Amino acid sequence: MKMKKNVKNIKKSKTELLKKYIIITAAAFIYAVGVSLFTDPNNMAPGGVTGISIILSRLLPVSTGTWILLLNIPILVFAVWKFGFGLTVSSIYATTLISVFTNILSVFDAATHDTLLAALAGGVLSAVAIGVIFRVGATTGGMDIIVKAIRLKVPHLKTGKIFFLSDAVIVTMSGILFRDINAALYAAISVACASMVMDLVLYGRDEAKLLYIISSKPEQIAERILADLDIGVTYINGRGAYSGNDKKVIMCAMKKTASPRVEEIVKDEDPNSFMIITSATEIFGEGYKSYFSERM
Repeated sequence: MKMKKNVKNIKKSKTELLKKYIIITAAAFIYAVGVSLFTDPNNMAPGGVTGISIILSRLLPVSTGTWILLLNIPILVFAVWKFGFGLTVSSIYATTLISVFTNILSVFDAATHDTLLAALAGGVLSAVAIGVIFRVGATTGGMDIIVKAIRLKVPHLKTGKIFFLSDAVIVTMSGILFRDINAALYAAISVACASMVMDLVLYGRDEAKLLYIISSKPEQIAERILADLDIGVTYINGRGAYSGNDKKVIMCAMKKTASPRVEEIVKDEDPNSFMIITSATEIFGEGYKSYFSERM
């Protein structure tokens, strides 16, 4: 029985590993599409190692994809030292594929020569690809690894924001080197768009609400919330400063869409209740995010 269970676990592990690398392959292709068909042919350097590679490809006769691989070699060596081989193997795979796909796709014409559309499409595609690769526990090399290292030291900073700061420096450099302020500004639009999309892919849109309800009928309200909406509630013991009476304060977190229904329940049960509604940036626990998923 134990041997069968071990065999089953091995098969499951292999299936998950295969799924992971299929996802990385697809995401690497999407990333390369964003670079080769949108940003690169429109002379935009939207930050990161890719942005530096685009700049260098204009200064030296080496393709953007090849520069991406060359610049990543020392960064991947750092990754081995900092994160071990587990993360680095998948990152090497992703980086190599991005380099290859970028060179292959560069033989095609730009998908659009409308600079604004190219900036938006390139930023969205690259951000989605990076976010997906991050979510399966890998990186695309380059700034991804550096950002991941920074996040270990400063976990309260979101990934997209760190990318935005580093990319802003590279975008500024591209504007100075190419003496083309328009291209730099469009690249900045691409970076800003990528920053927002990346945070959306990585962290999702919780749009959650946190409610505190002070009522003379806490049990009735709590029962309705549990029965009608299947939302967990917690009692917090409190005491009124003026009356000195002990009170049960209801605390509950929920999706934004459920908030109006809770308000209706409170209104029905106790119109005189005191209710505080505030936004919750992130929620961890059953029905929401896992405590054990890796924070990027």
